Amino acid sequence: MKNNRIEITKSSGRKVRFSLQKLRRSLRSSGANKLLVNQILDKVRDQLYQGISTKEIYNLAFDLLKKERSYYASKFKLKKALYELGPTGFPFERYVSAILSHSGYFTEVGKILQGNCVRHEIDVLAYQNNETTVIECKFHTSQGLNCDVKVPLYIHSRYNDVKANWNADPNKITQIKEGWVVTNTRFTEDALQYGSCVGLYLLSWDYPKGNALKDRIDQLHLYPITVSTLLSSKEKQNLLDKEIVLCRELLDKPFLLQEIGVSELRAKKIIHEISELCTHKTTK
Repeated sequence: MKNNRIEITKSSGRKVRFSLQKLRRSLRSSGANKLLVNQILDKVRDQLYQGISTKEIYNLAFDLLKKERSYYASKFKLKKALYELGPTGFPFERYVSAILSHSGYFTEVGKILQGNCVRHEIDVLAYQNNETTVIECKFHTSQGLNCDVKVPLYIHSRYNDVKANWNADPNKITQIKEGWVVTNTRFTEDALQYGSCVGLYLLSWDYPKGNALKDRIDQLHLYPITVSTLLSSKEKQNLLDKEIVLCRELLDKPFLLQEIGVSELRAKKIIHEISELCTHKTTK
């Protein structure tokens, strides 16, 4: 059976045509060379059948990458790793704040601001060049759930309420100029159209093209701690509870691994894995 006739089942239950090129791009983004990518594609092709789930394809490719080199698998699982920043949305908010901090902003997380009408808890405030950006984060714990138009609609009304009160205050040394909505999933077409119409900046896993969340992460090498293939789920959660969301933060505080019960031998392997990940250049 030809690959272009294979239909796969997405996490949402929707059936789509299998794309060999899309899988190739994902594998190449892990840093694997062309020879390894072609070897993995050959093995995946041999396992394809009508209706195979994207999860099964992902697991097969992930295991093959991990056998070669763990940090290949870590980069390959980036999208999944963002879902693992839960179960609450707070680690994702801290993660978004970290990305902006490394992009030249001064940031604050979880601030209570007075609007014209009511008070609002703002996920992230970002300051740069005497301007303040109000950022709301929409976190999903499972794939297949996209942000529809109700999300930017709701956030736009909160943004306007806060902006009106903030900009009218003569004691503020900055002006609120922009509102963002950031999600670890995708926006629907209606959500994107509304955001563009009212001037909200929307940032998702794959939008805007070339400067999406995945692009920013790779450019800055700011990988979440959940990408590690060597840490257990419990160990990742323990680190998140200690407000460690970046691999880079763990490199600065490796002693935390011993604090959560990781043996010295495993700790060395984990630090080596994330060190390679944070320094390895993305292959285009």
